[in-house]
Amino acid sequence: MDIFHLFRGRIEAAVHASGLGASLADGVIDRVTVEAPRDPSHGDIATNAALILAKPAGLAPRDVAEKLATALKADSDVEAVDVAGPGFVNLRLARAFWHRQLADMLAAGPQYGSGVVTRPRAINVEYVSANPTGPMHVGHCRGAVVGDALANLLAFAGHKVTKEYYINDAGAQVDVLAQSALLRYREALGEDIGEIPAGFYPGDYLKPVGAALAHSYGEKLKTMHKDASLAIARKVAVDMMMEMIRGDLAALNVRQDVFFSERQLHAEDARKIRDTINDLTMKGHVYRGALPPPKGEIPEDWEPREQTLFRSTAVGDDMDRPLMKSDGSYTYFASDVAYFKDKHDRGFEQMVFILGADHGGYVKRLEAVARAIAGDAAQIDVLLCQLVKLYRNGEPVRMSKRAGEFVTLRDVVAEVGRDAVRFMMLYRKAEAPLDFDFAKVTEQSKDNPVFYVQYGAARTHSVFRQAAEVLGDVDARLGDALPLDVLAHPSEIDLIRLLAQWPRIVEAASRAMEPHRVAFYLYEVASAFHAHWNKGNDDPALRFIKHDDANLTLARMGLVKAVSNVLNAGLAIVGAEAPTEMR
Repeated sequence: MDIFHLFRGRIEAAVHASGLGASLADGVIDRVTVEAPRDPSHGDIATNAALILAKPAGLAPRDVAEKLATALKADSDVEAVDVAGPGFVNLRLARAFWHRQLADMLAAGPQYGSGVVTRPRAINVEYVSANPTGPMHVGHCRGAVVGDALANLLAFAGHKVTKEYYINDAGAQVDVLAQSALLRYREALGEDIGEIPAGFYPGDYLKPVGAALAHSYGEKLKTMHKDASLAIARKVAVDMMMEMIRGDLAALNVRQDVFFSERQLHAEDARKIRDTINDLTMKGHVYRGALPPPKGEIPEDWEPREQTLFRSTAVGDDMDRPLMKSDGSYTYFASDVAYFKDKHDRGFEQMVFILGADHGGYVKRLEAVARAIAGDAAQIDVLLCQLVKLYRNGEPVRMSKRAGEFVTLRDVVAEVGRDAVRFMMLYRKAEAPLDFDFAKVTEQSKDNPVFYVQYGAARTHSVFRQAAEVLGDVDARLGDALPLDVLAHPSEIDLIRLLAQWPRIVEAASRAMEPHRVAFYLYEVASAFHAHWNKGNDDPALRFIKHDDANLTLARMGLVKAVSNVLNAGLAIVGAEAPTEMR
């Protein structure tokens, strides 16, 4: 249960009970916010209702606030109501209310906080989609984590989510890959190939591709027509690169549901692309014309050429886009359009694209494509991930260049572990630059968020193991009706209050497409749990296990179980392990 939604309904009821609702125009009440106060000392619930309703009611905000306060004081779950500042209404809730919330959390179990969306949607989240020309590098890492965690978050919130990877296997870069593979093929046959030519892919990761071609075809590719040998090399190279990429992603705990090949769009004489252009033509979005010259210095050989163009400026783009070149071949953009239509035809109501910050120019054109193809029937969201800079103790990292001119994703995961990589990639907003320091993400301290959160998860199990000496099978005992009313210390109530925010965090983070909110919240929960543990070290009365009071111990195990469930669920969204012990 989202307590803020609950009290929004009660505050709206108080508005009508106090006679303030009669003069309200439609939509006014929607501007009322109900949330946790920024300062916890102000209470548990804060609302701006009086400030929103004052003008329509023809009253001063504080007068409206006083009327609302009087109505809300009659609520048995409200312990106190205060009017603050210009007219904010702050509620402090009764201890019994928090006990019921904890009981609800335990009844929901690991699914507490899930299924919060009122209208589940079919959502496609496309992320990574790196060219299949080599292993994943650190530049792909952040988008992979953000996309995967966002998909996990949306699914936990209640949406039907498909994780997708778009294989760019039909462009010029794949032809270069095939040529590079054939070079390694000749090397595998014993030729001295010398220096890798400029423009080819130089990484050692292509040596196994050359060896595989040599094993399968012997000397045959050397005597084949160039187009035939390139086609063979292209397929083998792409297949092996995708196998490598899948392995790289698996090392990061990323596993997509669909790998969609661009070549599918070009199959059967590019039927899907042709059908998409025909569809747009019928809707009036396609015309024959010439684009204006490029901005800035115009090349000497530039001349206007008639092409088939998408009238994207009519649907929000800043320029029209070519679909077919003057020679009749399809542009890369035409593949993008056909791919979007394919997603729409598969029934997705919302398409999410996770792109690098250097792809900012794609946003408007993707939005224009969505409007032209789907109108209001589909929503499109584009998240741009900023760069990651690697450091060790504050110094820029220089790592092995074995795979080419980049640091590989596997290098990073091998050094610090996938959990540290995933959590820290989410510990900033995606659109903010991120400094990743190898030393800091592996230190065992409060200053390392991933360690502190996982330590919190492990500590809950440590408590359960110790409690078993007093209660026996703790999990079995937690299935009974617990005496939660014995939880009376402010620190215990504060912890329940924080856990009660989890459904709201899930709903807000999924709606805003911001999985980093989950990482921040997990750190807050872990910090509160550790702080409560430390209070028990100073005050024996607050310790989780009371050998002389089984009821109190059992109630506190319920609280620890709720903490464990939230930390486990949040870490699953992040894509990190929830350990049962730390070594």
